[in-house]
Amino acid sequence: MLDTLLRLDGELLLSIQSLHQPWLDPVVSLYTMLGDAGLMWIALSLAMLMWKPTRRAGGAALLALVLGLLVTNITIKPLVERARPWLVLELTPLVTENDPNSFPSGHTCAAFAAGLSWARALPWRRGRIAAVVLAVLMGLSRLYVGVHFPTDVAAGALIGALCAWAAWKVCKVYEERKNRVY
Repeated sequence: MLDTLLRLDGELLLSIQSLHQPWLDPVVSLYTMLGDAGLMWIALSLAMLMWKPTRRAGGAALLALVLGLLVTNITIKPLVERARPWLVLELTPLVTENDPNSFPSGHTCAAFAAGLSWARALPWRRGRIAAVVLAVLMGLSRLYVGVHFPTDVAAGALIGALCAWAAWKVCKVYEERKNRVY
């Protein structure tokens, strides 16, 4: 059964690779590189800390990003050691990755950790929708550039969502204690 899942994972990735367009390749490559080391998510979250209406979203996202880093890059990737797609399939990635481990997608985890934290706490509906769209686009970009299998991205999204939920719970407890009258 695992062999079947891995085969389907590879076939789905190769079908996504067939969607490449010369005009889109540099755009998607740039977007995926903005997620390197979580820099885009960290920068936007830090900016949110400066303005009161977005402070909660920024704080929750930063906590979720730290949790995601600990779970994906520090814990799961070294344990699973799944090879990157270009090492097992005939494809050429659009960007380079130094980490040979593919599962789960750290970029996608960070995107969902930050994006769903923002979606939960931003005061504007359009901002919440944009946060989710940015997260989904990061996951799709990792497939398009050929550095992750679909299950890597799905696992990264799930872990990121769980980290956003955990960060939200921690922030809620902190706010309740901060507002408590002794």
